[in-house]
Amino acid sequence: MEAEGRENHSGYMIKKEKETGSVLKAGKKIIFLDIDGTLTEAGKNEPPQSALWAIEQARKAGHFVFLCTGRNYDMLSPLLQYGFDGVIGSAGGYIECRGEVLYDCPMTRRQTELVMTVLAGNGVFRTVECMEGAFTDEGFKTFLQEHAAEGRNSELLRWREQIEQSLHILPMREYRGQPVYKVVFMSPSMEALARPQEALREEFDFCIHGEDPYGFINGEIINRQFDKGKAVEKVCAHLGIPVADAIAFGDSMNDRQMLETAGLGICMANGSEQLKELADEICPAVWEDGIRAAFGKYCLTVPSVSMYSPME
Repeated sequence: MEAEGRENHSGYMIKKEKETGSVLKAGKKIIFLDIDGTLTEAGKNEPPQSALWAIEQARKAGHFVFLCTGRNYDMLSPLLQYGFDGVIGSAGGYIECRGEVLYDCPMTRRQTELVMTVLAGNGVFRTVECMEGAFTDEGFKTFLQEHAAEGRNSELLRWREQIEQSLHILPMREYRGQPVYKVVFMSPSMEALARPQEALREEFDFCIHGEDPYGFINGEIINRQFDKGKAVEKVCAHLGIPVADAIAFGDSMNDRQMLETAGLGICMANGSEQLKELADEICPAVWEDGIRAAFGKYCLTVPSVSMYSPME
């Protein structure tokens, strides 16, 4: 393996030495793909043709391919037309495998009311994600339109795109108490998050995606009962595949547990610097055919089948 930090001929940046073990050996693998910033550009529902080709070929070769995303089921559903073996939605709060629900863990009513009250009381914007839609504070749309383009935060861009296109993200006044899986927050500062973090830390994890040049903080509040890493373990156990045979792709810090749990964790070149430091490897960006390049490197596609060969 190349020295740390050196880019190889396929556009990879090898981050560190790691015994990839059975991931490098022949046999059935299970692949977990984040959506925004990984499978698609942030806020989009159309993967590159190169990625769709790689996924199709990997499944033909006998490997499993799962979506593993922070999106709720409603937001991820447009991607299902492309063919997957299952989905992990709501950052691990909902898991489906071949049409069978393996895990379903929304917040309790008490938890929802606690989170909503604490955030509102400290001036933090809230968006609650339910199974079939999401509801956002009325001022959030205006806030995103003003600030989403000021950085490279894929989660923030996703919300801007989806709100502008009215993809089932409704005003908070229309929320009627549906079960909530997670809450996306936007805070004017880290100081404003101090009290919510103190009040909620026993039951919830704060996944902070980043701080823009103006100090605004965005992230997710996720029940400590689940995360993407625990979801990967559940799926692997259900299918009888060792976690060491899992390969995970992500781009932001809500992918951290997934990349750390899988036998091989790969960050997109367009991903956050924090995640790149934690990943085993960095593959080309989503718009540079990164998924196809990685699938090719680890021989996940059908042997002797080639879409085209610009990487060769």
